Amino acid sequence: MSRSQADKAAIHEKIVNLAAERFREVGINGIGVADLMKEAGRTGGGFYKHFESREKLVEEALECVFEERSQALEQYTQADSTLTLADLVESYLSEDHRLDPGTGCAISALMNDMSRASDPIRALYTREVQSELAVLTSLTRSKQPSKKRAQALMTMCTLVGAIGLARAVNDEELIAELLNTSKTLLKALEA
Repeated sequence: MSRSQADKAAIHEKIVNLAAERFREVGINGIGVADLMKEAGRTGGGFYKHFESREKLVEEALECVFEERSQALEQYTQADSTLTLADLVESYLSEDHRLDPGTGCAISALMNDMSRASDPIRALYTREVQSELAVLTSLTRSKQPSKKRAQALMTMCTLVGAIGLARAVNDEELIAELLNTSKTLLKALEA
């Protein structure tokens, strides 16, 4: 790869990573192409040298985020892992995750945006929800497949709902109650 091609690839990756973070922070429609390119240190006109459309940038950013999440979840599903569903719950419903949506789970950060997204974007998001449900299902202790799936669905709904509500309200006592009660209930479900 020539230097100019390598530079272009590096710039492209920088834009995708920045978009992945900013979309989780402010939503898919919360930042325009011009502002995103400016943050990346590029001109708005250069956008189309990297992407054929804004939709393609969104797709690439989501694919990037979902690949990162998949790699992070691998630590829970490896055969020699000692991590449990309780560990995942504790991490997901943490203050660090609540306060930093830009590096957190895109399922919770972008849930509201998805109801207004295009079918290809929604399909990408749906695949990630299914993938994370598979991980949660594998981490539940039940031996009955239908019960495992039901527990995984309940767990995902509680995780995503609790972190979303905790980010949305401005009452510190309520935030703590949302996170702590959800942790307690999910851990009890698994006991």
